[in-house]
Amino acid sequence: MSDLLSIGASGVRAYQSALTTTSDNIANAGTTGYVRRTTSLAEVGVGASRQITGSGVTVVGVARSADIFRSQEVRQSTSDVSRSDGGITWMTRIESALTSRALTDRMASFFNAGTALSADPSADAPRRSMLEAAESVAQSFSGTINALDETATNLDLNAQNSVSKLNNNAAVLARINDGLARVARGSAGEAQLLDQRDRMLDEMSEMTDIDVQFDTTGRVTVRAGGPDGPLMVHGIQASTVRFDRDEDGGAVFTTTRGATESILTPRGGALAGMVDGAKRIGDMRKEVVDLATDFVLDVNAALAGGDDLNGNPGAPMFAVDATGRVTRTMSDPTKIAAAETDKGPRDSGNMSKLFDARRSGLFEQRMVSLQSSNGSALNARKTIAEAQGAIRDSAVDARDSAAGVNLDQEAVNLMRFQQAYQASSRVIQVARETFDTLFAIR
Repeated sequence: MSDLLSIGASGVRAYQSALTTTSDNIANAGTTGYVRRTTSLAEVGVGASRQITGSGVTVVGVARSADIFRSQEVRQSTSDVSRSDGGITWMTRIESALTSRALTDRMASFFNAGTALSADPSADAPRRSMLEAAESVAQSFSGTINALDETATNLDLNAQNSVSKLNNNAAVLARINDGLARVARGSAGEAQLLDQRDRMLDEMSEMTDIDVQFDTTGRVTVRAGGPDGPLMVHGIQASTVRFDRDEDGGAVFTTTRGATESILTPRGGALAGMVDGAKRIGDMRKEVVDLATDFVLDVNAALAGGDDLNGNPGAPMFAVDATGRVTRTMSDPTKIAAAETDKGPRDSGNMSKLFDARRSGLFEQRMVSLQSSNGSALNARKTIAEAQGAIRDSAVDARDSAAGVNLDQEAVNLMRFQQAYQASSRVIQVARETFDTLFAIR
């Protein structure tokens, strides 16, 4: 009779645990990173060989419905998408920097003002109009350079934030590894730690591509930048990542582990997108600086070959510094050297040299080419990102089909375990009533 009581008690305890697990699944159905749990039950055996069953039920452990291979596919596809999305972000900002200052239109307006001046070189109004157009060109060149520099500064801030997040993820993973070494196997605490581990890995894959190895307790060893990359997490130790710029302005990431420093070369994630973006920003900036320098030198050289309204040799209209920023140095409209030497104030022959400089320098065409090349690369990257996004969504769906919570199935389990719990309670009640009857007979 005591066996009947213990059987009922074991059922109550076991199905109460199963109900708790099912309730957790239902409560966390919408929680990001939560993996469905199941309570594993087994019959209690008796005797030395434990071959005789029917002595109750016990909880073997709480199992997670996780698939490490599908999770790896999600991390890989996430890294690919994050790199492309990052590239799109920086190319979009480059596009804005190249177009928002209307540099092509300002250069065209400047040369058109020169055409108007050549029609009436002795008049004051077209000279002043040309100086105003020159000021607009100078501001547009400098504004374009400033916009590209602001984009580079913004990239630096984003890189620092991403590195900080990556370092935090690595530190948390090291603590989770420590916790997994201590927690009881098959417990709800272990399942919670494993969920946190997988969330950290997912977040790290957004920053960079990672190679993950698991030991028998679920602890991870993580390398950043692929299987040949530097260690980020090993046991309870985590490396730190630092962001710098090299002498060419490229983005460089370095890991520090104890006294050892290693170069991290990300092939995926936001960090890889920043490496791509930093190079493209630097290349575009160099092209704009070269364009500004050529424009200033050629325009100044053309004007230097003639005489101004007062018969003096032509003076420079612009100056450009080493950063590519342009300033208008001429403020007196009479100083514009429109006339050929010794031809007088009504001559405009020297303006032909300005127009020759325009044709040979291809200033406007070069700017349009920069905008077009960036735009083409941006559109191509968007197409790639769209395909990668579809691959990632498919990988997430496949992972969630195994690890996600199905509320309909959980509702069925809830009813099943409630009935089992009630049946076990009924067994205890029957045992108690039987005991009471036996005691009453005595």
